Amino acid sequence: MASHDQSYKAGEAKGQAEEKSNQMMGSMGEKARVVKDKTEDTARAAKDKTSETSQAAKDKSYETAQATKEKTKSGAQAAREKTSEAADKTGEKAHEGKEKTSGIIQQTGEQVKHMAQRTADAVKSTFGMAQNSEEGDDDTPTAYKTRD
Repeated sequence: MASHDQSYKAGEAKGQAEEKSNQMMGSMGEKARVVKDKTEDTARAAKDKTSETSQAAKDKSYETAQATKEKTKSGAQAAREKTSEAADKTGEKAHEGKEKTSGIIQQTGEQVKHMAQRTADAVKSTFGMAQNSEEGDDDTPTAYKTRD
């Protein structure tokens, strides 16, 4: 009987060991699931944070690009306005110069015309072709007389 009793006790010990082993495996499996869930949560949080950071960087880059674009537009507009102002001033100066030159040319033309007339009068006087109304009573030669 001893062998039967020993066999019974051995079977009982084996059953208890299996039960204990199963409990430990279940406990370890549960702990592994908890660790797995925590790891997944941490990875998901890290992914979300990375996504948020990436989106914030995109938004900041877009805002910076827009601000730069606006500054560039503003600078280009200012340059166009200054160029337009300079062109207007240049046009005004050219018009003033044209008017001044026109006046000078007209005066010069009149002076040349008078000088030619006096020269013609002097030549006529020299050859005796001068009209009496143009000759004066004084002794001044016709070439030196001034016409008004």
